[in-house]
Amino acid sequence: MKKGQVFEGIIERVDFPNKGIVYVAAEDKYVTVKNGIPGQKICFMIHKFKGGNAEGRLLEVLERSPQETRRPVCSIFPECGGCMYQTMPYEEQMKMKEGQLRRIMDREVKGDYVFEGVKPSPKEFGYRNKMEFSFGDEYKGGPLSLGLHKKGSTYDVLTAADCKLVHEDMNKILVCVLEYFRKRNVSYYKKMQHTGYLRHLLLRRGDATGELLVNLVTTSQEEHDLQTLAHDLLALKLEGRIVGILHILNDSLADVVKSDETRILYGQDFFCERLLGLEFKITPFSFFQPNTGGAEVLYETVREYIGDVHDMTVFDLFSGTGTISQVLAPVAKEVVGVEIVEEAVEAAKENASRNGISNCKFIAGDVFEVLDQIKEKPDVIVLDPPRDGIHPKALPKILEYGVDRIVYISCKMTSLARDLEMMQLAGYRVEKMTAVDQFCETVHVETVVKLSRKTADS
Repeated sequence: MKKGQVFEGIIERVDFPNKGIVYVAAEDKYVTVKNGIPGQKICFMIHKFKGGNAEGRLLEVLERSPQETRRPVCSIFPECGGCMYQTMPYEEQMKMKEGQLRRIMDREVKGDYVFEGVKPSPKEFGYRNKMEFSFGDEYKGGPLSLGLHKKGSTYDVLTAADCKLVHEDMNKILVCVLEYFRKRNVSYYKKMQHTGYLRHLLLRRGDATGELLVNLVTTSQEEHDLQTLAHDLLALKLEGRIVGILHILNDSLADVVKSDETRILYGQDFFCERLLGLEFKITPFSFFQPNTGGAEVLYETVREYIGDVHDMTVFDLFSGTGTISQVLAPVAKEVVGVEIVEEAVEAAKENASRNGISNCKFIAGDVFEVLDQIKEKPDVIVLDPPRDGIHPKALPKILEYGVDRIVYISCKMTSLARDLEMMQLAGYRVEKMTAVDQFCETVHVETVVKLSRKTADS
């Protein structure tokens, strides 16, 4: 088997994240090919070897999978990189994700544990309360586009005028913004040359409140009349209501959505969302679970897994804007949240005050450093780290507390598996596990694990 060779085969299964496993009989080898669906017959080319394993690039789907019983619901599937599994029934998507999780965790978890399956999102479509759209072109020299990148492409951008992951209000705003700049022949930022004006459109919408925050991200290389754009946006007939329109200047060379300067074109620089009876003020870059309904399922699960915390101190590590802390506060003596992003900590403090919660304390800083400074000792710990998991220097400090119960929330099951290895060596056992499908039509899932400290008779 050599680079450049072309083969055909059937995807036997899809492993996390998005790794189709294809058996090549002529070579008696398995090859990993991304961007496929279980059961598809595909044509692919070998393009690299990693750790002795061959990886192929999908060239063509020769035959649809028996699991593909639905028609695509948007105009740019399957070319768009935003969705993967629109043509699979939702039940089949959840079965696939359950299989992916079990294959990883059954190998990693020591002893028996209760697996409670994958809990569905209350909404399969229109669930995202945040979306980052990119400006670009669909092909070199093509007209201005605004939307999502093609699968496997760093540069080509497909216009997502009918994206089904978001509410229709967001699509109307996208079309309005795109038409405005197309008419004026405004340039987009070219990442290699570092020239141009338009970079991103960041949209956020409260699922429960209908409040919309529109954030146009550009460089400072040009000047344009954005008040006219704001007027056009406010004239749109929407189900929800635009509460803020912001112009965010970003001259960073990196392809990230950040602010060097933020100008308010209309209204305010935040929107509000409600979750489990609590209200949250969310700024453009505040972390908030992207699926509000799914987040309610997730946090109810966390509350169930954490059990009785009456008269107990709970540490909520990697606490973000303090959502979990505030959900647990009514049933705990005290909750201490630690988060490295200062803006998120300030938002957490303000939200706790807004919700009349007085037994939450939020600390800004790296978990690894902050734990040495906290006088309180936890009775229970909740972990909700970034996608790459807990830093290997921070995890031993967390485990040194020796609490009886830990609840770990993870959006990347391979990072979770790595951290569970150290936690089990430190004397913890996995009691039970479930997942919440916060990211329908995509490769991701949110996993929740309850761990308890082993005793002499356990």
